[in-house]
Amino acid sequence: MCITHGEQYGEEYYSFVNGQYTTQGGTHLAAFREAIVKTVREYYKKDFDASDVRGSIIGAIAIRVQEPVFESQTKTKLGSQNVATEGPSVRNFVNDFVKRELDNYLHQNSSVADALLKRILQSERERKDIAGIKKLANERAKKANLHNKKLRDCRYHLDDDKSDKRYLSTLFITEGDSASGSITKSRNVESQAVFSLRGKPLNCFGLSKKIVYENEEFNLLQHALNIEDGLDGLRYKNVVIATDADVDGMHIRLLLMTFFLQFFPDLVRNGHLFILDTPLFRVRNKKETIYCYSEEEKQKAMVKLGTKPEITRFKGLGEISPDEFGNFIGEEIRLDPIILTKEITIPKLLSYYMGKNTPERQQFIIDNLKSEKDTAPFVEEKVEVEVIE
Repeated sequence: MCITHGEQYGEEYYSFVNGQYTTQGGTHLAAFREAIVKTVREYYKKDFDASDVRGSIIGAIAIRVQEPVFESQTKTKLGSQNVATEGPSVRNFVNDFVKRELDNYLHQNSSVADALLKRILQSERERKDIAGIKKLANERAKKANLHNKKLRDCRYHLDDDKSDKRYLSTLFITEGDSASGSITKSRNVESQAVFSLRGKPLNCFGLSKKIVYENEEFNLLQHALNIEDGLDGLRYKNVVIATDADVDGMHIRLLLMTFFLQFFPDLVRNGHLFILDTPLFRVRNKKETIYCYSEEEKQKAMVKLGTKPEITRFKGLGEISPDEFGNFIGEEIRLDPIILTKEITIPKLLSYYMGKNTPERQQFIIDNLKSEKDTAPFVEEKVEVEVIE
């Protein structure tokens, strides 16, 4: 078991059972989180709020369990209550271990104990600072939910326990009215909802969670998802970022991914965040239409359809008609999952892509840049490098 304290980004845990990476935790991780709070409270003899103690914690727990029981076939969440048939409960075993080892460590390392106390008190101040803002923001969001122009909701949601269709529930986050208009007209109203951004969202890298309540768009988004207090009430199984396949669209993707990774990392860790993959080209003749997702697919389609097919380059989602869009968000929908492996640490990831190291990122792009040649005519494309803050 390992515990360390970071600067921000909330809790981050890695849990294993018999060597199996349990991405959704389970009884061992729940006991681990509980034991940390209990031990810290007893050490400082203060009844700290649990969220202040666990804020910015990075932890890892690996245990061995005889005949483990998992809550899913993928073995991502431990359900076992006992370590062994005749052994202690998972909760008691983890509690006893963490209490003994963490308490000893804090007594033996006073500088670490002082730093930990300082960080807990900082979290406490930040939580109290946003309490008033949070209340006002929640009141605004409740009023907006009655007639939220940004949200075109669907009929079934993930928290609807009585419907099997809840597992199809999807929220598309789009940029602007034109893109959201095409998706809204072609979506399945039973399981697909649309949340429309008015433009590029705020770059929230390095900011405290206070900004989620101060920024109306972020606040409405977290309320649409119902993730303010965790994933227990998540309303959509799939959260899909649907942006144009251009520089601005890529930038918006990064800004939204930064928002979720910084403030709601469990949404990503549990496999709920995706990127919508839409075609770049439409190649057709009088008999057949082929939608292409890359330059290579376009070249193959041109060869297949023969001489002089009509080629359309989709510059934005708004240029795709609702009738066509229905083909791309139906049964044949292409979604690229955002995956956090156990090797990735969120602070390092965000610091590299969203930090102040613009020259470093620009050099990385130049070193890895690839030039593509259009086979008809044979003219090499000129590519300009742009690094956006």
